[in-house]
Amino acid sequence: MPKKIDVKGEIIGNSDAWIYEWLEIEHTSPQGISKQLAEANGEEIEVEINSPGGNIFAGSEIYTALRSYKGNKKIRIVGLAGSAASVIAEAGESEISPTAMYMIHKVSSCASGNHKIMEYQAEVLKTADEGIVNAYIDKTGMSKEELLSMMDKETWLNAQQAVDYGFVDKVMFQDSRIPLTNSIGGIPPETIEKLRNLIKGPGNNATDFFNEDNMEKQKAEARLRLLNLKGDF
Repeated sequence: MPKKIDVKGEIIGNSDAWIYEWLEIEHTSPQGISKQLAEANGEEIEVEINSPGGNIFAGSEIYTALRSYKGNKKIRIVGLAGSAASVIAEAGESEISPTAMYMIHKVSSCASGNHKIMEYQAEVLKTADEGIVNAYIDKTGMSKEELLSMMDKETWLNAQQAVDYGFVDKVMFQDSRIPLTNSIGGIPPETIEKLRNLIKGPGNNATDFFNEDNMEKQKAEARLRLLNLKGDF
């Protein structure tokens, strides 16, 4: 069974982790992830993400640690992979819940001072954008210009859109869709499947089953089997 690693709550720097722990606020820090990866020691891991993002440098450190991990890993987005958490989600093979969301935007910060300081801060933010966009380029194969445009608009994607753009590899549960029916009666799908297997089972030749001479006898037996099967549900 894979070792489960949570990326939940705010993505924060190591120096702030003790405050979040003391306040009992859900969070994820690079130090916490690195410790869990060391404990996994090459075993298969499953990274579960539900985070709005946070500190981009902490997010980058976590992304790098996961990308560098030598064991098998699967990333599962179960709620939101937003901002810095969307970068972390690009660290390996991934899947997303059909009810989850994925969000990317440009880096933001606060600054004060004269125009020189503000201009400098603007250049820092542009550089940061071009840094994190590399994670998206590597995963999706899209151009830097396309991705920066999406980040500029603060793009929110549902599960299928995230897969269509290439940010995520697949939507969860697509291989096990639940059959839907618009009826209040009828034979349950499970019963139909069991009956089909009984008819086609060893010793039950489909041609013989529908042979006119045996039809009534086989129908009676099938009805009896059906009644017994219905009693199982």
